[in-house]
Amino acid sequence: MDSKEKQFLELLDAHKGILYKVGRMYTNTVADREDLHQEIIIQLWKSYDNFKGESMFSSWMYRVAVNTAITYFKNEKRHSGALSYEQIQEPAQENYNAEKDQQMEVFYAAVQQLNPVEKAIIFYYMEGLSHKDIGMQLGITEVNTRVKLNRIKEKLQQLIKKTDYES
Repeated sequence: MDSKEKQFLELLDAHKGILYKVGRMYTNTVADREDLHQEIIIQLWKSYDNFKGESMFSSWMYRVAVNTAITYFKNEKRHSGALSYEQIQEPAQENYNAEKDQQMEVFYAAVQQLNPVEKAIIFYYMEGLSHKDIGMQLGITEVNTRVKLNRIKEKLQQLIKKTDYES
């Protein structure tokens, strides 16, 4: 294994949570999640030579992962109608909270009903990116980002209300 490959694998391992988050946002099943993870890793490796270190690796990885997810599902038309609550291996939580876990399941079920760009915007927002940075990542204006984000939040609230989930 050469040093470039080793460095890539170390960075990928250090930021593997990004793969989990993007996969969770864009897929319903473990099989689709694994396929998407593989596609993201392939795209990261293919474009690794283009990473110049001008931004943090994690920022670059987010951009590649989200763009790959959007393209992957546009090309593959992999949207399945119903969510599958299979046994999913998720990162271990030190303090398991059943109520919070249920809230996250309801939230992710609502997110699954968003279109790919809406998912990207809410994903970047959840990661703490500013409106300006979200816009830069997606090639839209800061004002457009604000408007879309407000609409997405309202849409998510309506979707969650439809589930009759209260908390």
